[in-house]
Amino acid sequence: MQDIGFEIGGLFISAFISSTIAPGGSEAVLAYMVNSGHYQVELLVIVATVANTLGAMTTWGLGVLAAKKFPVATLLSEKKQKALNIVRKKGIWTLFFTWLPVIGDVLCFAGGWLRLPFLQACLIILLGKLGRYAVIAWMFA
Repeated sequence: MQDIGFEIGGLFISAFISSTIAPGGSEAVLAYMVNSGHYQVELLVIVATVANTLGAMTTWGLGVLAAKKFPVATLLSEKKQKALNIVRKKGIWTLFFTWLPVIGDVLCFAGGWLRLPFLQACLIILLGKLGRYAVIAWMFA
């Protein structure tokens, strides 16, 4: 008999790690688990969304810490500079796109660096990530 709690925990860990600065493949894990038919799809989407949002907010927090330690934005890498300028110009709703590969992590970092409101940032990030995981689940159900 499969240990469902262990497997759901694996999805959680995969989704969390995937939204920090470490690479991950939570979409593939979710797709596999949905396709297997052994799990409630809604539960999988919720677990992946919550974990990925928590990981994104961790990156957001790293941005806050970096801004305190290195307040001059010119110390950032070119990629982070670009994301910082995008978020600065377009506003908090750019965080909706943190689900995008490559740029998503730096958008989270930029949101923290700019000290965008925590609860608003968290909700907007959650909405974007929920949308991505819902589409993946729908595609593989």
